[in-house]
Amino acid sequence: MGYDARCTLVIDGTSRHGTACLEDRQLIFRGPIRLAIPLEAVSSATASGGTLLVRFDGRSAEFQIGAAAERWADRITRPPSRLDKLGVKPGQTVAVLGAIEAPFALELEGRGARVVRRGPSPSRPVDLVFLAASRRDALDRLRPLSQAINPAGAVWVVRPRGSSAITESETMAAGKRAGLVDVKVVRFSETHTAEKFVIPVAARQSRAPGLATPSRRRRDGAGRARSR
Repeated sequence: MGYDARCTLVIDGTSRHGTACLEDRQLIFRGPIRLAIPLEAVSSATASGGTLLVRFDGRSAEFQIGAAAERWADRITRPPSRLDKLGVKPGQTVAVLGAIEAPFALELEGRGARVVRRGPSPSRPVDLVFLAASRRDALDRLRPLSQAINPAGAVWVVRPRGSSAITESETMAAGKRAGLVDVKVVRFSETHTAEKFVIPVAARQSRAPGLATPSRRRRDGAGRARSR
């Protein structure tokens, strides 16, 4: 996502060279020292002249990261929501399958998505599917679901984090068997992670015409990303 950078850190009157990494919940510096700043402790983050100035817990730290400083400051002060990370847009049709936390459907509706209460099918495709998978046998549903999304749509597999009952490698392999490609991983909640699968761009041409515009085709299916 572009939130890793070689930089100079100035803190407590000293300068150190290393690498900064902006994650979901903290800003980390690795070098001669390791500094981890919880984002909830940040009182302000501003950028000027290529320097990111972060104030936290009565202290301040300068990260000299160059042109990206303004983007980092914006990310810290206005972090993306869960639905932003999941790519949910107003007007999309979304199917929620399995035991996913009840408030999630309300969250989707609040974004302006239309949540369907039935499973999608090739004759009734949807833009997004969120499939709860607490065990590996739930992954058998990926193949039929791959035929039940619009060409530029996606299936998100929501699985327990760190569970041996269903692993990342098993999930990726199941997506491949279903003819899908995995392009993104998102922290769904404290206990669950979500992996995004899409139809390969080349295969979308064989799907029914008119279901996806060229601009939407270009946006998906080009390399896996891990959201921070």
